[in-house]
Amino acid sequence: MEKMIKVQGVTFLYESNDQGDVVEALKDININVEKGEFVTIIGHNGSGKSTLAKHINALLKPSEGDVWVKGMNTKEDEEIWNIRQTAGMVFQNPDNQIVATIVEEDVAFGPENLGIPSAEIRVRVEESLKTVGMLEFRDKGPHLLSGGQKQRIAIAGVIAMKPDCIVLDEPTAMLDPSGRKDVIDTIKKLNRDENITVVNITHFMEEAVTADRVIVMEDGDIVLEGTPREVFSQVAKLKALGLDVPQVTDLAFELRKEGIELPEDILTVDEMVMQLCQLK
Repeated sequence: MEKMIKVQGVTFLYESNDQGDVVEALKDININVEKGEFVTIIGHNGSGKSTLAKHINALLKPSEGDVWVKGMNTKEDEEIWNIRQTAGMVFQNPDNQIVATIVEEDVAFGPENLGIPSAEIRVRVEESLKTVGMLEFRDKGPHLLSGGQKQRIAIAGVIAMKPDCIVLDEPTAMLDPSGRKDVIDTIKKLNRDENITVVNITHFMEEAVTADRVIVMEDGDIVLEGTPREVFSQVAKLKALGLDVPQVTDLAFELRKEGIELPEDILTVDEMVMQLCQLK
C-alpha cells in the first residue's frame, strides 16, 4: 500500500520558560499511515498528540528524525506549500479557521491562495459544501451557524483544496453531542467515499471505536497501538494511564469482575446486547 505519512525517529524539544528549561514533547516517535487509512490518536492533554499532528502539517519541524508526507520531507522548505495542500489541518476551534464573512467565500479562500482558476474554485466550493451537507448555507454568515455547522464549514474549506489527507486536532472538543456526531459522520464519509486518509486527534473514546487503528500517547511516547478491539480490550492498562474506554467496554469489564463471562473486546451496544442474550 502507498504510504501517506511516515514518522521516523521523531523527537521534538522546546524551551518551556525564560530560564531555557527544555521539554521533550515527542520521544523517538515512529508511525506509518497508509493511504485511505483512518487513524485515531488518543491521550491526555500534554501527551504529545497535538504536537505530533502539527508535525504532519509541517507547522512544527522535528528536533531529531524526519516526517514524510506523500514522500515529501517536512524539513524541506520548498515543499511546505505542497505538504499543506496534501495534508489539510482542521483545528479545535472553527472560529480560528474561518476567515470570511460569507460561507462560500470562506470555503473558496484556500483554493484562491493556491492559484486555482475561478471557474474551478466555484465547482470545488459547491462540491465541498455538498460533501459536508452545508450547501444550503452557502450565502449565510458563519457567525449565524452552530458550532458543529462551523466545524463542517472548516472541513469544507480544507477539502476544497483537494487534500489526500486530513489531520484533525480535537475537532469536536468544543461541540455538544449532536455537533460531535455531525462532524464525525462527515469525517467518516470523506474517508469512506473519497478515500481521504484521516488522522483524528481526540479525547472522546467513542470516536476511536470505528477507526482502522488507534494510537495511545502518554508523555510524548506511544504506549499502545492496534485496532480498536486490540487497544480497548486492555481496559486495566488504559485506566492505569488515567484514560477512559468506551462505556460499553467499561461495563463489560466491570461485569467480568463480577464473574459474568463476556468477551474483552466488546465495543458497541449491539455487541453487548448480543453477548448478554447468549448468556444462560
